[in-house]
Amino acid sequence: MSIKVGDTAPNFSLPAQNGSTVSLEDFRSKKAVVLYFYPKDDTPGCTAESCAFRDQYEVFKSAGAEVIGVSGDSTESHQRFATKYNLPFILLTDKDDQIRKLYGATAAFGLFPGRVTYVIDQQGVVQYVFDSMFNFKGHVEEALKTLQQLVK
Repeated sequence: MSIKVGDTAPNFSLPAQNGSTVSLEDFRSKKAVVLYFYPKDDTPGCTAESCAFRDQYEVFKSAGAEVIGVSGDSTESHQRFATKYNLPFILLTDKDDQIRKLYGATAAFGLFPGRVTYVIDQQGVVQYVFDSMFNFKGHVEEALKTLQQLVK
């Protein structure tokens, strides 16, 4: 089952790179959330995507959103990845891919982790889904476009 536009985003709690536990519910009524699932820390495509989110992070914040990246990597791996590339946002560890599967963020034939971005409004409703393994910057551009339409 995949989460679609108009669905309420399922809540979850996962460990972050700083050792805290982050829940989607923490942002409800406070901020929109750009939730992006990516395959693996420190790989070329994931680094390009994460750095594109980093480069636009202040714009996301100005639009009232928090950026959250999710992969199956360990918190230690996330910490190294965030430090190496100065990533200012939250990276969460979905060790058994349970949240990825819950959201339907799997790639071709479900064989490997997908690259899917969800824009979730302050009420917890999914406003946009962008699914592309190879258009790394498109995830950032489309999420920003959606957020800008939400604040109009």
